[in-house]
Amino acid sequence: MTDLPRSDPLAAVSPLDGRYARYTEPLVPYASESALMRARVRVEVEYLLALADLEATPLTVDADGRAALRDCYESFGADDARLIKRLETEGAEGYDATNHDVKAVEYFLRTRTDESLHPWIHFGLTSEDVNNLAHRLLVGPAVEDVLLPALSDVREELTAMAHEYDDTPMLARTHGQPATPTTFGKEMAVYAARLGRTMGRVRDAAAGLSGKLAGASGTYAAHVAAYPDVDWRGFSRAFVADLGLEHTPLATQINPCDDLATLFDALRGVNNVLLDLDRDAWRYVSDRYLGQRAVEGETGSSTMPHKVNPIDFENSEGNLSKANADLTFLADYVTTSRLQRDLSDSTVKRNVGAALGHCLIGYRKAETGLGTVVPNETVMREDLEATPEVIGEAVQTILRREGDTEAYERVKELTRGERVSLEDFRSLFDDLDVDESVREELRALTPAGYTGVAASLAGLEE
Repeated sequence: MTDLPRSDPLAAVSPLDGRYARYTEPLVPYASESALMRARVRVEVEYLLALADLEATPLTVDADGRAALRDCYESFGADDARLIKRLETEGAEGYDATNHDVKAVEYFLRTRTDESLHPWIHFGLTSEDVNNLAHRLLVGPAVEDVLLPALSDVREELTAMAHEYDDTPMLARTHGQPATPTTFGKEMAVYAARLGRTMGRVRDAAAGLSGKLAGASGTYAAHVAAYPDVDWRGFSRAFVADLGLEHTPLATQINPCDDLATLFDALRGVNNVLLDLDRDAWRYVSDRYLGQRAVEGETGSSTMPHKVNPIDFENSEGNLSKANADLTFLADYVTTSRLQRDLSDSTVKRNVGAALGHCLIGYRKAETGLGTVVPNETVMREDLEATPEVIGEAVQTILRREGDTEAYERVKELTRGERVSLEDFRSLFDDLDVDESVREELRALTPAGYTGVAASLAGLEE
């Protein structure tokens, strides 16, 4: 193993950057260390330009200078990221090693700017002013541009199945036991509707991320000391809004992160819907309600050649469970800090990308799983025909309508814990003191026909 270069996926410590790298690649622009460096450069540059717009400061930057400064993050590349890392860990460009990631960004900008600007880079800021904004400039788009589109793909699969199989009758199970029939399409519509609602909460949470810029203890002390007549609270509010974030007016050194916790909880809600789907789909495959398309050349089992396993649903379940464990931990941890600041949250926030990565894998695997299964209508109908006792509910309800006070007990005596046939029911109907029209109504009942308005409900996934 020692001969593998660190950049080789086979040498990756985490499967997110190894085995599953092809799935998590869309998150690299938002969740990598290079992406965080670029976002920090963006915050520092835009802050410098905002200072230049203040009449109180002697700082001026012309149009060409503004374009050059913005180019520091707009054209940010691998060489820039490597330089920042060297400034932090080894020293470079005449600077000693900072052992501080944000200070390294400040020195990086010094290497790209005229010396006259250097006193104003990171002026009055604490590193958390930069970091909290940078993280949100990455997390929000990661959710909006990567995770939500992946979820939309899953929902589209569910919606298509809901419409195609809206009237395909299927035995339902409550408490794992045969229950009033439904349709396969209606059950897929339930998941599509739930997913749509929970996606809305994720979308709202991502759009509501809130940023802080208020100095070392959240009091604007350094800013006020330098320029006491400037409305620094108004400056901060406008600056954060210009970055596309809501403003956090009250904070310690750190952003309280209640907004991130809300987002993480919303993602857990989405994941719980898909976990429910994964487990039900697994059971439907096990019961042969869903058939799986075999992939040419794929091996299901190393010893049993016939196997076609529901691996995508199982993989989705595992990754979403891991994601939820991470999201729960993150939501609990990032909202706490000793007094005005401790650094434990800094290393924890570096794992946000990992949680999003497991989410993305889970979504893609669920989508793949849905795309490779086909409802086995024959098996579903055979199961219904073999379970006629499920019409018992309809029988006792119709008899109640006719005023039979013992209707429930009559059907219970016939069916509870017993295997019955439609002929058994018809024998019961022959002994009933009801109008012939009611007897014919009862005789017309079948398990496959007892699905209520399930077919029309399958169209309510919106």
